[in-house]
Amino acid sequence: MKKQQLVDIYDVTIVGGGPAGMYAAFYSGMRAMRTKIIEAKAELGGFMRTYPEKMIWDVGGVEPVRCEQLINSLEKQAKTFDPTIVFGQEIAGMEKREDGVFVLTSKTGEQHYTRTILLCAGRGMTQIQKLDIEGANRYELTNLHYTITDLSRFAGKRVLISGGGNSAIDWANEMMGLAGEVIVVHRRHEFAGHEEPVAQMKAFAQVMTPYRISRLYGAGDKIDCVELAHMESGEIKQIEVDEVVVSHGYDRDFGNLVQWGLEREDYGVTVDPNMRTSIPGVFGAGDFITYQSKVRLIAGAFTDAVLAVNSASNYLDPTATHTAGVSSHNVRFYEKNKALSNR
Repeated sequence: MKKQQLVDIYDVTIVGGGPAGMYAAFYSGMRAMRTKIIEAKAELGGFMRTYPEKMIWDVGGVEPVRCEQLINSLEKQAKTFDPTIVFGQEIAGMEKREDGVFVLTSKTGEQHYTRTILLCAGRGMTQIQKLDIEGANRYELTNLHYTITDLSRFAGKRVLISGGGNSAIDWANEMMGLAGEVIVVHRRHEFAGHEEPVAQMKAFAQVMTPYRISRLYGAGDKIDCVELAHMESGEIKQIEVDEVVVSHGYDRDFGNLVQWGLEREDYGVTVDPNMRTSIPGVFGAGDFITYQSKVRLIAGAFTDAVLAVNSASNYLDPTATHTAGVSSHNVRFYEKNKALSNR
């Protein structure tokens, strides 16, 4: 008789290591759940890694902080209870055994065994929407930027920003008082960003709507002039520039996750108020999911994570408490608090 292979089974496996996934790992530790995080990339942080220089203001109790610093703090917090973390594996397949254990299979062929799944895939495997203009790629190593990692390089420069969403608007506002001049180009009359940042941008930046970038001119490998075409009249304008920032968003790719039969809407997998998906034992948190009162903020991802972990805990044991004890009275922190007090 063939011996059945013994496998390591976790209480919860978190797919995705962005803010929702990292906080879920911390909170599941508070609930004494054996936890694994599987991240497709080589580091935690998720979509936040695309804007490391941005200032984050809207996390409760946290003073304005560079995104990169917030990622570092979240990563440290996520590791509080020593979860298993697996990098470089994109989950493709999922099946549920007769004993209720889920088997997750990555594109590398490795299998992961878990009693519950928490999907925190964020925006999936994102791909920057680049300029579809002949020869644009030759400037990507010099002064054509699709993301910003060092704001100081724009000091005193004439910067043209193309885009109409929150990222384009935020970059423009970050450069206020730093860049010599900021020109914002958008192909529509109205901006898609939040009202207050849009008003702030319009107060100091030169805003040109509805225009699109139609051509780039440069000497060697640097852009020195951008041609703009009016979306309605076709009028052409040429603008001399030092730097160009293109913020046209990202293509979202969730790979095989969307083929699991999960109920979906236009913007994410559908969950109920307890973060339960349409598949029992599978939960969701963060930008990957949607529900009626969904708040798409980092702070909202934390709440999603708490609700999802609590639901996973009650799925495993219906008699378990509906929430973890608060950290000030949670026995999981007793020794950790003693160690901090003795420093």
